[in-house]
Amino acid sequence: MTSSHDDPACDVAHGDAPAPAVKGRVLVAVFASPVADFLLRYGRDAGFRPVLVEPDPERAKAVLDRAESVDDAVRSYPDGPADVVVTDHHRPELGPVLRDALASDARWVGVMGNPRHPAPHIPALAELGVPPGEIARVRRPVGLNIGSRTPAEIALATLAGLIADRNGRPGGFSF
Repeated sequence: MTSSHDDPACDVAHGDAPAPAVKGRVLVAVFASPVADFLLRYGRDAGFRPVLVEPDPERAKAVLDRAESVDDAVRSYPDGPADVVVTDHHRPELGPVLRDALASDARWVGVMGNPRHPAPHIPALAELGVPPGEIARVRRPVGLNIGSRTPAEIALATLAGLIADRNGRPGGFSF
């Protein structure tokens, strides 16, 4: 293919060049949920290797076809540091899963939740003896503030925020 643009990204967008391979992009959705379903699906399309962490095998069945692998705990991944998104902050396993994520080589760890409500991960991690500095690494809320209301919109906002963060950009319409 011949390029008609000076910008390589434009060439990719127009189909004049293949998308560059991005190594080390692992997206871990923690807990099977409607948001996790979309997050894993869209994450694959965005170049992430999608992984579901779900300690309950019965719950995992709902989104098995969206993930390349299913684990019962967050761990380090051989193909690069993961972006870990906890999609349900009401699960009793919240503390241990986040503790494991913080102990892994995760690049980014976040918990979905409304910022106007108390953050349940803080007491859950404190109860497990996780130091305050480590607890502060957990991001909440996650994603760009686009007024998301549906699981698909929440997943899109989350992925956009992860990509912006990974690329050192603020997200939104600031260039």
